[in-house]
Amino acid sequence: MKQIVQIVKGLDGKSGIIYVQSRKSTELIAEVLTVNGVRAAAYHAGLDAKTRTKAQDDFLMENVEVIVATIAFGMGIDKPDVRFVIHYDIPKSIENYYQETGRAGRDGLDGRCIAFYSYKDLLRLEKFLRDKPVSEREMGAQLLQEIMAFSESSSCRRKFLLHYFGEQYDSDDCHDMCDNCKHPKDQIPAQDELHQALSAVQKLKENFKIKSITNFLIGKETKEMKDFKYDKYELFGIGKEKDENFWGSILRQALLSNYLYKDIEQYGLLRLTEKGTEFIKSPSEFTFTLNHDFDKDYEPDLSSARTAVLDKVLMKMLKDLRREVGREKKIPPYVIFQDPSLEEMASNYPITMEEMANISGVSIGKAKRYGKDFVAMIKAYVEENDIERPSDFVVRQVANKSKAKVNIIQSIDRKIPLEDIAASNQMNMEQMMEELDAIVTSGTKLNLDYYLEENLDEDSRLDIIDYFMEAETDDVEVALAELKEDDISLDEIQLMRIKFLSDMAN
Repeated sequence: MKQIVQIVKGLDGKSGIIYVQSRKSTELIAEVLTVNGVRAAAYHAGLDAKTRTKAQDDFLMENVEVIVATIAFGMGIDKPDVRFVIHYDIPKSIENYYQETGRAGRDGLDGRCIAFYSYKDLLRLEKFLRDKPVSEREMGAQLLQEIMAFSESSSCRRKFLLHYFGEQYDSDDCHDMCDNCKHPKDQIPAQDELHQALSAVQKLKENFKIKSITNFLIGKETKEMKDFKYDKYELFGIGKEKDENFWGSILRQALLSNYLYKDIEQYGLLRLTEKGTEFIKSPSEFTFTLNHDFDKDYEPDLSSARTAVLDKVLMKMLKDLRREVGREKKIPPYVIFQDPSLEEMASNYPITMEEMANISGVSIGKAKRYGKDFVAMIKAYVEENDIERPSDFVVRQVANKSKAKVNIIQSIDRKIPLEDIAASNQMNMEQMMEELDAIVTSGTKLNLDYYLEENLDEDSRLDIIDYFMEAETDDVEVALAELKEDDISLDEIQLMRIKFLSDMAN
């Protein structure tokens, strides 16, 4: 959230659109922008027609600088001077991305497009496909793979987009109009590797997508490889010295360079072009760049925005202090303040309890309970090191005015089943879990015992609590790996984690 405010303020009053998936997020982001001096409005299909019309009219008449919207906004927008489009959530397809970014710069002047990307976003989108018919699910998964490839690609983004829509862009770059051309990665010679990749496509009879070919090259013994006995082929594992990102990058570049093409009618199976077949017979020079690996070392280019810099020395000190406090109170350290809160402290240097309560995930109550030692440490650190705090830019948190949050808290007090609370707030259970998590991590106590006692057996509840008391992280996926042998589900872990954080931290 802080990055959004920083970016928009860094763009200095320019007109723009921020796209998000959740209706509630549109209202929250718009409110955060407003209290930080940006004229913003929310727009989504859940608002009444009068409110939507006013938001759109205000945007057109420049009474509002920024619209925070779901994809319900923009189809008929006739505003030529939109200067930026931000995707806070990655779109479901390249078609959506292309259409939405196309709403900027219609007057022929520059428009800036910024997309936030996390692989977790794709996992969340994949969950929505589970109840779809098989053909729709397969096509949806293919579209998500394409948007992931676009996000992680290190090649020219203009070339990638035009190629996707069947056009050729012959220039080596787009004249520094995309992040990859502006900050190019080193070219890697890979004549032999391309030959291996194309040979694998040929050996597998041009009947597989990128992921399967990559598995074949690295020798990954998946069920698919074993069922069809591809693990017995001579070329199986020929590229095991390289990782998945390397081979994915090779195959993507082979597509862009016209050695391969995707058979769209066959759900994106890779086929050899005439150029690719000729390369297998007579290899020639070939270079490529590795795709970005966001999980390892890539950081987004936010150079135009005034971003706070994480103080790594202070971050380590804060973690050490958190560990000491946890040991003293006999609770896991992450219960006190989670890492995102510590990172914000190590960027903004809060030196009063009021400033501490403005840190994300730290309520006034939590600040009073745990914040005193942290504030004292930060204040001493700032004075000893003569640090100039970013006082010119402080993101002011919005007071919790969310009707949904209030409704959820009141409904839980009345012991209403969570499924009914979710339905009354037009949420699915996944969204409900996210709201519950946000409520307890910000410092509000929730008593879910009535629901847990009815839906989880006592042994499971105790096992999960015992796990979290000893765990070094509250990551539910890590917990599932530890507890799945006890026939405990992810949903049960998520619920008990919320209870644990509520009981221990509030």
